[in-house]
Amino acid sequence: MGKKLSEMTLEELWQLFPIVLTEYDERWAEYYAEEAYELTKILPKGAIVNHIGSTAIKGIWAKPIVDILVEVSGSLTDVATTLQMNGWIKMSESENRMSFNKGYTENGFADKVYHLHLRHVGDNDEICFCDYLNTHPEVAKEYETLKIGLWKNFEHDRDGYTEAKSEFVVKYTTLAKEILIN
Repeated sequence: MGKKLSEMTLEELWQLFPIVLTEYDERWAEYYAEEAYELTKILPKGAIVNHIGSTAIKGIWAKPIVDILVEVSGSLTDVATTLQMNGWIKMSESENRMSFNKGYTENGFADKVYHLHLRHVGDNDEICFCDYLNTHPEVAKEYETLKIGLWKNFEHDRDGYTEAKSEFVVKYTTLAKEILIN
């Protein structure tokens, strides 16, 4: 029997869970809807659940991992406890943000894989980014091209991959927010 995920180094985890991009799959929206429905059963009243990330952007290649943003007005710690009691594994935590996953196993990815981003209400720039790319398919294709170009260089370095995309993401998130304000 191999190591438990909790015993693995970051490098071992990145080897077991490489960055893989696949063509857009319409089932991602279904996977999101299924999981969002299950989340509404356990989340506090008033929690806001949204599909974010590249699987929420129609027509582009993405990691086949459905990203879910959950915004709550109360304690993140209380919600985190509920999530963990319901099969979510905490990946990271900072003062106002927590990340969880589901579908990571000691043998690699399960058939359905999720990342859940737990935040306070209003901490939701990712929604602006996805909405902008969904209404500007030419920009979405630019993003796809960027991601495909980075893929093999960062296949086993998720932090590097995310950082390499950050300038693009910040640029279009800022633009999307400016449009909303005006």
